[in-house]
Amino acid sequence: MQKPHHFFRFLCCGMVVVVGILPTVANANAVLQNSLWRVALDPSTLAIKVTPAGGPDVAVSDGVDAHKVSSLHIAATEASWRWDEGADHDYAIEAKLGERDLALTIRAKAAGELTLIRQPAQAMGRGLILPLTEGRYVARDNKVWNDFILQHMDRINTTQDLSLPLWGLDHGKFTLNWLLTNPFNNQLDFSADKNGGGLALKVSHTFTPLSADTPMTLILHLGAADPLAGAKRYRAWLQETGRFESLADKIAKTPEAAKLIGASHIYLWGSGLIAAKDIRDWPAFLTALRGKDALATDLRREFDRESKSVLAQATAKPDKYQQRVIIRAFNAALNAIARAAWQVDEPDVALLANRYGDLRSQVARTFSTALSKDPASWGDGVSINTMTQLQAAGLPRLWIGLGEGWEGGLWHPEAIAAGVKDGYMVAPYDSYETALPRGDNPDWATAHLGEKAYRDCAIVQKDGTLKSGFNKSGHYTNPLCMRPLLEARVRALQEKSGFNSWFLDAYATGMVFDDYRKAAPMSMAQNAAGNVDSSRWISQERQMPTGSEDGNATTSQGIFFAHGMQTPVIGWGDKDMQKDKTSLYYLGKYYPPEEPEVMFKAVPLKELYRKVHFDPAARLPLYQAVFHDSVITTHHWLFDSMKLNNVRTENELTQLLYNVPPLFHLSSATFKAKLPLMQRQDAFFRPLHQRLATQALTGFRWLSTDKMLQEASYADGTTLVANFSDSERQAEGRRFKPYSITARFKDGSTSTHQVDKK
Repeated sequence: MQKPHHFFRFLCCGMVVVVGILPTVANANAVLQNSLWRVALDPSTLAIKVTPAGGPDVAVSDGVDAHKVSSLHIAATEASWRWDEGADHDYAIEAKLGERDLALTIRAKAAGELTLIRQPAQAMGRGLILPLTEGRYVARDNKVWNDFILQHMDRINTTQDLSLPLWGLDHGKFTLNWLLTNPFNNQLDFSADKNGGGLALKVSHTFTPLSADTPMTLILHLGAADPLAGAKRYRAWLQETGRFESLADKIAKTPEAAKLIGASHIYLWGSGLIAAKDIRDWPAFLTALRGKDALATDLRREFDRESKSVLAQATAKPDKYQQRVIIRAFNAALNAIARAAWQVDEPDVALLANRYGDLRSQVARTFSTALSKDPASWGDGVSINTMTQLQAAGLPRLWIGLGEGWEGGLWHPEAIAAGVKDGYMVAPYDSYETALPRGDNPDWATAHLGEKAYRDCAIVQKDGTLKSGFNKSGHYTNPLCMRPLLEARVRALQEKSGFNSWFLDAYATGMVFDDYRKAAPMSMAQNAAGNVDSSRWISQERQMPTGSEDGNATTSQGIFFAHGMQTPVIGWGDKDMQKDKTSLYYLGKYYPPEEPEVMFKAVPLKELYRKVHFDPAARLPLYQAVFHDSVITTHHWLFDSMKLNNVRTENELTQLLYNVPPLFHLSSATFKAKLPLMQRQDAFFRPLHQRLATQALTGFRWLSTDKMLQEASYADGTTLVANFSDSERQAEGRRFKPYSITARFKDGSTSTHQVDKK
């Protein structure tokens, strides 16, 4: 063990050492110590070396470039000093050691970027514990993962790119875990170890003009030999600071949310007004559509060239292809006519909510001799018929999202009412994060928020430019500016359609910005709070349990569920997956509207992504260790439970081990084929989730050296063991079938589910 610095003799006696400006600080380390560990800090560079009791020294930071030190104060378990290099580079630093936590606080006198930590590769120990989506264990010798980080995510934003603002270092008998208690304006930069093996890491924080007086705070936690130690400490910190919301407490404020417990998640497609089944007389339908009625004329005006050609050529009994083209064109034209009324400079939400029902009445009159008599029965996927089929299939608990947005609810309020009556949570996809200009992608209806929002609510960057929105379209928006429109539109849509749940696109992704608008500037922290408050308003004031994408920690309050933590967006920008239609890995087009390929087409995942995202040995339930009993998570809608056909086994087992619901895309044409798998997963998942949804995930172990046998434990004493291998495994006197999940309850009873490999 390294001998303590000569200052330590005085610290043991409780004395305080005060040192003035130090021209050289090579031998002026601040040594803080208690019975659990010793921490040596270099005040000039913030180099940090820790020594757990009975353990080896670990240099967690080699230090940054040396600063001029003044006002150095050292006591037994705390130290403080200044980096004093002029008005623009003046920082006050405090270090406090309390049992297992070293708390660091850095205050800046002016705005600027400051590098805080240079973590050498050796600090990684056996592996890096990273909250990338649900959680990853990057073994020091895992070349695939090390290379992937360097090539694809060498620079990390700690609010959006990490699900939790922390990372951990596995040293076998103990772990070291950094918690960024100020998660905003931080950047992690990974680099290759110069000596080979492992990853080095630089940590920087920007004190912005919007929050220069907000200190940067972080904790180094000495954890047990537990890969979840950092996540557990972060959960405790959330509880200590009043930032943790349990699912039980949320349900007490929004009782309807109890229906989410045990519910599988479904995105329902086919929101158009009519389906082929609704046309009882095709000759009459074609005659009316070709006629001179004002509505028919308006509809034909919206048809594209192919649709006009098919309409002109169709006989009294059109073939299946002609029927599909005409029905799609008919529904799309109705959407276009409805949108034209409200996609204007100043949207009228009352007009928006009423326009679809008014058009439906016009269709019923104009096509009365051709369509079935009751418009309430119309529709394809979004229809009363679908809700009836789901109930008949023995699926009593479901969250049903409308993949095409809230328009389906305005066309088919009776279908929404039927789903709600059957006990389902029915929600639209809705969006306020990006505002589109008039005429830009009208099919992304939810992002048309009016010219005022597009212009006046846009995020203003530090250089005065407006920040481009999703996929470089429109502008990203300020949630505080958007709030009045959000409240007005949500209220109008709910009252007209009857939704009892809501999905807010991107509001829980941790994608937050500094907004430099002169009239009403906004910091990242204020952006996050604005997102949370908007979600909470929908959940509590409108009594509709709200969800969003991802559920990252900084924006997780206020939501009940999140899509994207279990399986995130994979291969964004990968040519084979996104653009090359001849590629085996091509995800598909956003077409046809009632069953878009990108959601329904099953494809294999590239080997690199398979190893990175689905290798059981590299996955950890970090997010669940913090939020299992607070936020219900599942897959991103681009990668539902059936999308990636070469990782379905790993996907299903991990999903069940972490006790999170499956997610399916469903259309009227795929209902019969998907139903058996939905029923099979529901039979095991639903009762288990009803038992565990409000229980914390308290433990995780690898039960085999290859990490293919894994155990998760929950607060009520339940343990779940997943066997990811193709052979029977044994552990602690128990046998586990191949590709199975075994639940063991406190009373000793068990239940087993084996993945169907067909």
